[in-house]
Amino acid sequence: MSDLREAAMTSKAWPFEEARRLLKRYEKKPPEKGYVLFETGYGPSGLPHIGTFGEVARTTMIRRAFEVISDIPTKLICFSDDLDGMRKVPGNVPNPEMLREHLQRPLTDVPDPFGTHDSFGAHNNAMLNRFLDTFGFEYEFISSTEFYRSGKFDEVLLRAAEKYDAVMEVMLKSLRDERRETYSIFLPIHPETGRVLYVPMKNVDAAKGEITFDDEDGREITLPVTGGNVKLQWKPDFGARWAALDVDFEMYGKDHSTNTPIYDRICEILGGKKPEHFTYELFLDANGQKISKTTGNGVSIDEWLTYASTESLSYFMYLKPKTAKRMHFDVIPKAVDEYHQQLRAYPTQDAAGQANNPVWHIHSGNVPASHMVVPFSMLLNLASAAGAEDKDAMWGFIKRYAPEATPETHPDLDQAAGFAVRYYEDFVKPTKTFRAPDEKERAAMEDLASRLEAHDGPTDDETLQTIVFAVGKEHGFDPLRDWFKALYEVLLGQSQGPRFGGFVALYGVAESVALIRKGLAGELA
Repeated sequence: MSDLREAAMTSKAWPFEEARRLLKRYEKKPPEKGYVLFETGYGPSGLPHIGTFGEVARTTMIRRAFEVISDIPTKLICFSDDLDGMRKVPGNVPNPEMLREHLQRPLTDVPDPFGTHDSFGAHNNAMLNRFLDTFGFEYEFISSTEFYRSGKFDEVLLRAAEKYDAVMEVMLKSLRDERRETYSIFLPIHPETGRVLYVPMKNVDAAKGEITFDDEDGREITLPVTGGNVKLQWKPDFGARWAALDVDFEMYGKDHSTNTPIYDRICEILGGKKPEHFTYELFLDANGQKISKTTGNGVSIDEWLTYASTESLSYFMYLKPKTAKRMHFDVIPKAVDEYHQQLRAYPTQDAAGQANNPVWHIHSGNVPASHMVVPFSMLLNLASAAGAEDKDAMWGFIKRYAPEATPETHPDLDQAAGFAVRYYEDFVKPTKTFRAPDEKERAAMEDLASRLEAHDGPTDDETLQTIVFAVGKEHGFDPLRDWFKALYEVLLGQSQGPRFGGFVALYGVAESVALIRKGLAGELA
């Protein structure tokens, strides 16, 4: 057994813990279908959001962990529920008025308000595929519309007709009294209007594989349950899909967790084996509200990638999946810097340490080196102090700080410099609030400027930090963090930042002295 496999069998990293649990499913014999199937589901009622990416990223992490501890082949499918009826018009799409007349029609039968695809469902599916491809995921995409209409779901749909009473019994226990009166696991698609109907069944003929119901106008209609004429309600659809595809693993948000016994039981009634599950906590926006596709709150994938790398987003998704996360722009700098800290640690770790390191799971074991000789948070401070409008201006300072670095040899640093300028302009600059120093702070800053001006020794981070530290101590700052807080509030218009000595080393001693003198002269506040 390789060192990594041995380490993986005891690793506390959650992807390995889940992989070991999944492996027990086949400890007696391998799957008859020849592979272990991971599934993620997607409701394309609105534009794909960052939670969708997180689900695929985390499932992929478990899949790769499984491949370390087992030789059974794996497959990941991304299933789009695009046959669902459009319940309401999303608030973040163009031409919303054109969608109103298509309410309740399957998303793949609703015109595309963006005018780029055959349907709104097709547009959102393309968005999902583009996002997933950006991150290099290996997956097979399945459209619910194609799955139903091509007949791939027919066998399980006929079984659902045969087991109608048993499935209904499971569902009715979970419904309020008024809902039970009209509920059916089958949703017919009206042959004339094309709308998905929520109507009770008058008859379910298992022998013929047909359902009979009255439409909204009171007309009696009979339809086959096969061929895409009928779809299943979303809870039965979950269990039926697991049975039809023989799904081994699916994760979903905590909002689904109370339905897990329902999904599982329906899967078993329809002849399947319930899959293994993983329930993650939800993503919240800046106000602590759940992120929603239809309202478009929170940070989108494209927005994150405007300010940071794909890997930093994967790192954020790795962290504590069982803990609710506030998904706002201010989490980005911390995620970038922590990701690179883990990259730097990776080569120094043994197999057990590497198996527990998030970057192994982000990169499936092919972990690159970090060339971020300047932290992202420091780049933001540099952009602030230098008034940099592009990354070329940033490189003038970076080259002096790290002469060996170039955009070609340090591509991650080059990319981060561009991101930092953009992030600073959009999020830091509008919120900066400078203040004048008080008497004690003024005396300390004048002393610091004089000592830096007179300094003719090394200008590395540690040496300069020692000078800054000594000034704060000698001027009676207790705790010392009040001294550093004052420096940032007076000189950079913010309450916190990276080590000030490192900032001086990057920005330049003479430039830092000039900045302090500006702050003392009231030119910044």
